[in-house]
Amino acid sequence: MYAFEYHRPTTLADAARLASGNEDAKILAGGQTLIPTLKQRLAQPSDVVDLGAVAELRGIREEGDTLVIGATTPHAEVAASAVVQRLIPALAKLAEGIGDAQVRNRGTLGGSICNNDPSADYPAALVGLGATVRTTTRTLAAEDFFTGMFETALEPNEIVTAVAFPKPGKAAYVKFPNPASRYATVGVFVAETGGSVRVAVTGAAPSVYRWTEAEQALAGGLDPAALDALTVDADGLNADIHASAEYRASLVKVMAKRAVAACG
Repeated sequence: MYAFEYHRPTTLADAARLASGNEDAKILAGGQTLIPTLKQRLAQPSDVVDLGAVAELRGIREEGDTLVIGATTPHAEVAASAVVQRLIPALAKLAEGIGDAQVRNRGTLGGSICNNDPSADYPAALVGLGATVRTTTRTLAAEDFFTGMFETALEPNEIVTAVAFPKPGKAAYVKFPNPASRYATVGVFVAETGGSVRVAVTGAAPSVYRWTEAEQALAGGLDPAALDALTVDADGLNADIHASAEYRASLVKVMAKRAVAACG
């Protein structure tokens, strides 16, 4: 990797100062993407600001009917949390299915959503639950946060501090995992929240999106049969060595029906 200055601040204020002071700085959360990128010399930051020692960015708490998870909270903690299992068990199950044990213990919620891999699991949960992303400067709705493949609405060196998830009435996440990486070839998060049904799809397209036709079909109740008449257009969907666009289109409907059934 290229040489860089390494910083390990202990407060969010210091982390924000270090990040904002240099436009060529990179933020390090769990390092599951950044470290391999640096090793392969695909990035050449002047500075790396490690958030691992900033205690205020890590933790899980209940705020009324909202579940708040700090940005540097590892997937394994989300999966094992009694608070998450009580408020949003679907989110705990999602976290438990990310990668392998090593990834779950090092990878973080904030790192995952900031990287916005098109096959990542967490973006489906954020959009499906209507979550909000808190940063050092503002609060963003999840649908406004994810803007494209590996792209978000974050300004340079703006730091995600936490994600707030409204407690749903019912929710479930089902994915068809890549057998090697455990990334979602297609994953669907279904949630009954705020008096309506939300259906979020990951893995199928360049970025997470809501399947509005399915939401309309499910407005009368969470019945998998309500999706029988729907079809998914393969145009614009991802295609690679793992699955064609047409196969992913088929999986969207299959995973959505399974997620609806799991809500029951």
